[in-house]
Amino acid sequence: MPNLSFLEHYEKIIQCPSISAFDEKIDQSNEPLIALLSGWFSDLGFTITIQQVPGTRNKFNMLAKIGSGEGGLLLCGHSDTVPFDEGAWQSDPFKVKQADGKLFGLGSCDMKGFFAFILEALKTIPLKKLKKPLYILATADEETSMAGARFFAEQQLIKPNMAIIGEPTELIPIYKHKGHIAQSLNIQGKAGHSSDPDKGVNAIEIMYQAIGQLMDLQGKLKTKFHDEAFSVPHVTMNLGHIHGGDGENRICGHCKLNFDMRAVPELSDEQALTMIDEALAPVFAKYPNRLSLDLMYPTAPAFACRDEQNILALAEQLTGKKFQSANYATEAPFINQLGCDTIVLGPGSIDQAHQPDEYISLDYVNPTVLVLQQMINKVCC
Repeated sequence: MPNLSFLEHYEKIIQCPSISAFDEKIDQSNEPLIALLSGWFSDLGFTITIQQVPGTRNKFNMLAKIGSGEGGLLLCGHSDTVPFDEGAWQSDPFKVKQADGKLFGLGSCDMKGFFAFILEALKTIPLKKLKKPLYILATADEETSMAGARFFAEQQLIKPNMAIIGEPTELIPIYKHKGHIAQSLNIQGKAGHSSDPDKGVNAIEIMYQAIGQLMDLQGKLKTKFHDEAFSVPHVTMNLGHIHGGDGENRICGHCKLNFDMRAVPELSDEQALTMIDEALAPVFAKYPNRLSLDLMYPTAPAFACRDEQNILALAEQLTGKKFQSANYATEAPFINQLGCDTIVLGPGSIDQAHQPDEYISLDYVNPTVLVLQQMINKVCC
């Protein structure tokens, strides 16, 4: 393998399209990027395992391992990106543009560019002298279903002591974040002429009752589950999208509401779903066979670091920054299921994620490489 520079690694990573989307028309396989990363890590002496992720459109995880023994360190990132807005970018999203001390490109910040930082950090690590294993994990479909991380957690292939997920946190250690649950409530009424309401069943009127139950639940959640570690310290519920009916002179025959909940770690997904079911139960009972409630996609649990191996103190020492919480969701709860201390820590800012002209500042290169090298040396050497 030629000894590629940091920028050359970055350019080749961004050149591999790996968009994740629920829409099959724009969803892409990540196989070319996985093959690229596998080749690089294999050339460095890593043993490579590639998993096809069930339930996806030709998506793969890659696990690279070097060193032997128990424990060790896992460096983790997702290989996919969100779609991009046609015409909104000032440059080609799949070609790195360097300007004003920044690297522009789709995935430059969130977050497949993180693998270039890892490769740069490894250049001065004595990989053949590691006393504990070092793992590199590239996952699939984080931006949609998190199917790659879910599947990897189910396999329980490794048991590292510590794990770092390189999402853009401005090199601030994130030790806790909220979860995400999205559901769709569908109400089937009976359409008819508005001049005689008794001859129909108005789905909007039923939805009004259901929303009342959800608003009552929202109030209970605010008072029952509280975590001052978050800038928004309570569980949130958002009624995000509603549609019903087709005309003011017709009884509404169908109404649909999409809503989400972001839970603190104290509230499990199972508890949250049960509370929603219980809140809506009176409306379901009053209108048999007219309501259905479905998950829009699999839930993403809330996350809290175990800190059994003192990773928080180590991360603070190496970054010089106090650990914080976040309101967004990551793959951390699934990586946490491996039994390791897990934090989210990486270069770039979440403010640049999912935006046209996504970029990462080159100011992050040296500090990130140094933190990764120190972390590997502390845990594995």
